[in-house]
Amino acid sequence: MDAFYDLRVDVFSRTAANRRLLADFFDSLSASQLDTRSLCDAWTVREVLGHLVMPYAGGMTSFLVQVARARGSINRASESIAADLARRPLGELTALLRARADEHGKALGVGPMGPMTDSCVHLRDCARPLGLPADVALEDWRMVLEWLPSGVPGLAPKRRFAGLRLSATDQDWGWGSGEEIAAPSEALAMAMAGRIAALDDLRGSGVEVLRSRIR
Repeated sequence: MDAFYDLRVDVFSRTAANRRLLADFFDSLSASQLDTRSLCDAWTVREVLGHLVMPYAGGMTSFLVQVARARGSINRASESIAADLARRPLGELTALLRARADEHGKALGVGPMGPMTDSCVHLRDCARPLGLPADVALEDWRMVLEWLPSGVPGLAPKRRFAGLRLSATDQDWGWGSGEEIAAPSEALAMAMAGRIAALDDLRGSGVEVLRSRIR
């Protein structure tokens, strides 16, 4: 129990640090950069920020109303809310992200690693298409790499990794057995999370297998 508690505290502290890093990142962008399409097909970079502040900007009742308007689609409701929030002033949104960085509510179905992974992946969802180097710590990517192969509903189905051997080239991490895939931790995690743009950074006989499963 003590080991689990320590791990959870570390996840919370890293998530909070990454939220502040994200706020700094968004504050550094120009209007044209904010309006660039992110790796999340439905969102611009600015709308990714809207998505990240969703938990702090409205209650569950408001969210359920949007789900009803979207005819029960949680994805469409989330897209709509993120787009609405993105219309607010940038400074208001980044200030909210900083002020609430240390708040850790229950993330149903994914636990503490859900928001942690969001903080890592969404930073790169925005930085990659802009050609910017902004990134989280290598240790954070290790936590994400350890978590994703277990299967995450809506992000990384477990069957995506069956029969593959995944290896990081920038740290001592590996998982699974079968056809090889090797890449730096960031690219490997982004591809595992379904980001097609990261597949070109992978090497090995298993890359095309993974590509077919993401498609």
